[in-house]
Amino acid sequence: MTARQVTIEDVARAAGVSRQTVSNALNAPDRLRATTLARVTAAIDELGYQPDQSARSLRTGTRKVIAYPAPADNPADPNPLMGGFLQALVTAADAVGHRVLLFRADPRQGAGAVAKSFHGLIAARQVDGFVLSDVVHDDPRVDVLAEAGFPFAAFGRTAPGRPQNWVDIDSTAATAELVRRLLDQGHRRICYLNSAASLPWLADRRAGFLQAAADAPDGGFEVGAPDDDPAALARAVQRLLTGPDRPTAVVCASDWLALTAYQAVRAAGLTVGGDVAVAGFNDIPLCTLLQPALTSVRLPLAAIARGLVDRLITAVEDPAAVPAAGLLLPAELVLRGSTPRR
Repeated sequence: MTARQVTIEDVARAAGVSRQTVSNALNAPDRLRATTLARVTAAIDELGYQPDQSARSLRTGTRKVIAYPAPADNPADPNPLMGGFLQALVTAADAVGHRVLLFRADPRQGAGAVAKSFHGLIAARQVDGFVLSDVVHDDPRVDVLAEAGFPFAAFGRTAPGRPQNWVDIDSTAATAELVRRLLDQGHRRICYLNSAASLPWLADRRAGFLQAAADAPDGGFEVGAPDDDPAALARAVQRLLTGPDRPTAVVCASDWLALTAYQAVRAAGLTVGGDVAVAGFNDIPLCTLLQPALTSVRLPLAAIARGLVDRLITAVEDPAAVPAAGLLLPAELVLRGSTPRR
């Protein structure tokens, strides 16, 4: 007998219980004694029974589908971080019997276009809720869903006055930990290679640097360039490295900026990891391919995705149980050859 042929009646016979008891095991397990639930669960596993999700959707009003507005990306140069997040989100949703529906709703197209995309899915009753990523404080997607009263969970902190159903990493603490590790390794002058982009997580990283660099004997200082122009950034860092009080470590707001730091260090006739330590943020796959491999801060994408799915399902099934505050997760510092102990 294949899994597709198995019915709820087959499970009931195998477990020696009624059809209703099997239904309770699937939909209201708290109603059953532990021994009965274990017997039914064993029969389900043994027979490979798969509940009819379409019938369940009709009874419960849910679709077991999570909508995810995929960020705009260049197929020829994809964002590896968001690709990894999508994989983690699909895995987390699948673990609880849900599917992920991708669609396009680019905030850069304006609030009207965003609202049209979201309201279309809501009106068609195609999804139970939304997971958002790259959320900023004045995000129009959050505004649309909050005003519609429709469930969502956000990767990134929402503004005060909006639902705080978000998951984020503590970028401030992660960057501060990185700087303190460099101080422990003997560095005394540390430079921060900043991004010109106005994004909340970049502001948090800068705040973490400033917080920890205040403890450095020679302090910390920043360098940047308009529009993050790589050539201008490289020249600015090279000038610092060839000056009289050159930094011995460069902390970068992202791994991509760390590539510029590598270029500047070598243009100054110095070595990465030998003369100058370099560290990034995000831990994209490129980090392990550099020579030396780049120290970076790794985002816990699987934990983020699980937190988002859990919060979204809670918002769908029991809105009163949604936590009043967001969930802040720690990031992981991954030490590699670009920051050896001095």
